[in-house]
Amino acid sequence: MAIEFDLDGAIRKVPGFPKPGILFYDITSILTNPRAFGYCVDQALAFCERSKAGALAAVEARGFLFAAPVAHRLELPLILVRKKGKLPGKTYRATFTLEYGEDEIEVHKADVQAGQRIVLVDDLIATGGTIKAAADLFTAAGAEVAGIFAVVGLPFLDYEDVLRDYEVHTLIQYHGE
Repeated sequence: MAIEFDLDGAIRKVPGFPKPGILFYDITSILTNPRAFGYCVDQALAFCERSKAGALAAVEARGFLFAAPVAHRLELPLILVRKKGKLPGKTYRATFTLEYGEDEIEVHKADVQAGQRIVLVDDLIATGGTIKAAADLFTAAGAEVAGIFAVVGLPFLDYEDVLRDYEVHTLIQYHGE
């Protein structure tokens, strides 16, 4: 049974952060609202079940918050996608472009199994660069990206084109000002 929830009303919008001209969608307000957070977790859980996920991969840092309870409830492995230099073991690494900069991500090689169906989880998809880099890492390791889940999507930044090869599910989309 689908439960309706006013997720837009639960998301704080901060103009001019982190720089002028940017409208920041602050999901920390979801975390302070147990009903909103529960709604997001339930929706992610349903998507992961439909995708027949064998593992979840959470993108640092806010993706961890949404993926961890879902992985626990589904009894699936949780793989952390971290910024460069934060994982002690051998890693796969990718460089990507952000909405306003460049960065690198890594995953532990030991955490990824060939043939594993992985759902990528993040809080927000802007340009799609971070998620695409993560998808490339898992694909290079022989895993299959079974889908991508995010709470917020910003299609006006063209992530749909970047992620066209994947099933992407967002709970809410903002189309710019």
